[in-house]
Amino acid sequence: MHYLIGDLQGCCDALARLLAQIDFSPSRDHVHLLGDLVNRGPDSLGTLRSLRALGASATCLLGNHDLHLLAVAAGVRKPNRKDTLAPILEDTEREAWLDWMRQRKLADLSDGWLMVHAGVVPQWTPGQTLSLAREVEAMIHGPGLNDFLQVMYGDRPARWDDTLQGNDRLRAVVNVLTRIRFCAADGTLDFATKDGADAAPPGMRPWFAHETRLTAGQPMAFGHWSTLGLIDSPELLALDTGCIWGGQLTAVRVDGGRREVIQVQCQQAQAPG
Repeated sequence: MHYLIGDLQGCCDALARLLAQIDFSPSRDHVHLLGDLVNRGPDSLGTLRSLRALGASATCLLGNHDLHLLAVAAGVRKPNRKDTLAPILEDTEREAWLDWMRQRKLADLSDGWLMVHAGVVPQWTPGQTLSLAREVEAMIHGPGLNDFLQVMYGDRPARWDDTLQGNDRLRAVVNVLTRIRFCAADGTLDFATKDGADAAPPGMRPWFAHETRLTAGQPMAFGHWSTLGLIDSPELLALDTGCIWGGQLTAVRVDGGRREVIQVQCQQAQAPG
C-alpha cells in the first residue's frame, strides 16, 4: 500500500504513531513525505533517523525548511529563534545527515500523483514540473551547492518565464516548488499572504484554482499550506494539516485500493511565528 504524508517538521513521535496506525511494513508498503521533514518540531534529528531507517520504502521531498537546514549548515543563513535544527548540526553524523538531505527530490510522480511541497504555476505542465525540479536537484546534489545557496534566497523574479536562465531560473523554481500559495494567472507569485484560500490578494488565486493551469487533470498532492486545511478530492490532496501547530499529521492511501485518510493528533504545538 502507498501513502502520502504531509509536513512532519520534526514531529517524530507523531510519525511513529501514524505509521503504527496504518500498520506500516517496509517490505509491503511505501510512504511519500511531501517535504518540510525537519524544523520547528521537538525532534528533528529523531525524524531523520526514522526516515533513513525506512530506506527504499520512503520517498522524501524537500521543503523550504529542509533547504533552510542546508543553508544554515553552510553558514548562508542564521538560525531562526524557533529553529530546532541544532541537534542535527551538532550530531557526530552531521555530514551524513546533510548528505542524506541533499539526495532528496523536489518533485515526484508515483501512483498517478504528481507530488510537490508547495505547488506549481499555471504555466507548468506535469512533465515540465518534473524537469525543472531535476535542474535544481542536480545543483543541490553537485559540488556547486554552497555557491547556489548564496543566491537561492529572494523574491525575484516574481513571475515565472520559460526564458529565465542561471540563478534567476533556479531561484524561481525553488520559490514555486517550496513557497507558492497564491499566484496570478500569468505566474506572478505572492509571498506575503499565508492565510487560507479565501485571503487571496487582489488579482491572485490559490495556485490550484486557476482554470488555465496546465497541470489540471493531473492528480496533485502538496503540503506547505497549514492554514488551508485538509483537501481530499479525486485530483487534489492538500496534506499539511498543521501538525506542528497543534493539528494533525495526515496520511492518505493512494495506491488504487480503498481510499483512506488516516490522522493522528500532534502532542506538541508551537505558537505560529
